[in-house]
Amino acid sequence: MCLAVPGKIISIDDSNPDLKMAKVNFGGVIKDVCIQWLEDVHIGNYVLVHVGFALNKIDEKDAEETIKILQGMGEI
Repeated sequence: MCLAVPGKIISIDDSNPDLKMAKVNFGGVIKDVCIQWLEDVHIGNYVLVHVGFALNKIDEKDAEETIKILQGMGEI
């Protein structure tokens, strides 16, 4: 089973036009994530991430609900 985890974009590095990256906060853990294939993402947006790639932008309410469920399961 694959799991995509929501995280909040805290910075964006678009210095390489072929590989747009972001620092994403997952409950205090900061990871580098590829956001190359998502349009219209900005600092403060939430994204669903699987193995270092942002799959989709999601709204804050959905992200927070998912985070609460994962915390309750002991996954994060």
